[in-house]
Amino acid sequence: MSATAEAAPTTETGGKLSTLDKYLPVWIGLAMLAGLGLGRWVPGIEAALESVEIGGVSLPIAAGLLLMMYPVLAKVRYDRLDTVTGDKRLLISSLAVNWLVGPAVMFALAWAFLADLPEFRTGLIIVGLARCIAMVIIWNDLACGDREAATVLIALNSVFQVVAFGFLGWFYLSALPDWLGLEGAALDISGLDIAVNTAIFLGIPLAAGYLTRKLGERAKGREWYEGSFLPKIGPFALYGLLFTIVVLFALQGEAITTNPGDVARIALPLLAYFAIMWAGTFLLGRAIGLPYDRTATLAFTAAGNNFELAIAVAIATFGVTSGQALAGVVGPLIEVPVLVALVYVSLWARKFFREPAVPGAAASTRSDA
Repeated sequence: MSATAEAAPTTETGGKLSTLDKYLPVWIGLAMLAGLGLGRWVPGIEAALESVEIGGVSLPIAAGLLLMMYPVLAKVRYDRLDTVTGDKRLLISSLAVNWLVGPAVMFALAWAFLADLPEFRTGLIIVGLARCIAMVIIWNDLACGDREAATVLIALNSVFQVVAFGFLGWFYLSALPDWLGLEGAALDISGLDIAVNTAIFLGIPLAAGYLTRKLGERAKGREWYEGSFLPKIGPFALYGLLFTIVVLFALQGEAITTNPGDVARIALPLLAYFAIMWAGTFLLGRAIGLPYDRTATLAFTAAGNNFELAIAVAIATFGVTSGQALAGVVGPLIEVPVLVALVYVSLWARKFFREPAVPGAAASTRSDA
């Protein structure tokens, strides 16, 4: 697509959008409402959804996340990843924004907005520490970001998540508040737990996507794989997204609908966080000369968070009914609609980029109508 493309998502071939794609914000809104309704008015649904877990996350949510990520990772051209790993501007910027700036911004906002609510404040800080490795793949594809770059940055975040999450949890929840004379908290989470979570939610779909492309191209060739197979599995990424949203909100439907004031208090710093992280990183990408597709990827990987890890850590450490767990659940409640809106903002801002896209950049998860 040209830099003057309309600010609306399109198919990879430029075809007419399907009904699912065209009204995606509507379907997301309905999925959120459906989940809230189920959680509020269907007795026992929360216990049923939580009865089986994988990596500390409800099995239905895990299934939805895996379904959501697999089609996108099956589209990645793994033979082009070396063009990403050689881009030092992108890699260094991503690491700095994700692991230095992001947690610090969330810490500051949590204390600024929730100084009198320690449970919610702690929950938000945990969200800020959990850098995105899952749902960001959807936002990146919808915004016509560089799919190969997103894969590399997600893998990089995964490694740093395993290594740095425990240390950063101690620093931002205990050490730094103590140094500043503020009320601290404790976070007991092992590197092994985080490694298991990462292996499940990134390792499984990544391995499946890689093997699908490798075996599919070997059996029938790249033309068949990209022209016939990928369009068929593409919509399942969005089906997985919608299913995940329904289940996620069903788990906390009663808590959200019976405590709207608490949700509003948690939502304010989250709104500020997503706006600051996305806009600041998008401007950074433009300033350092990245093309649009990699700038979009940099911005969405910085703004998104690993809500499944944050929720799992909050539940394991503080309990399923804790304020920390509620703050973790409100994270995607705000993140989903805000980042969908930022997809459209990103596509509109594409006209300010004159550089040609990086060869092999992905366009979208969308299939032709």
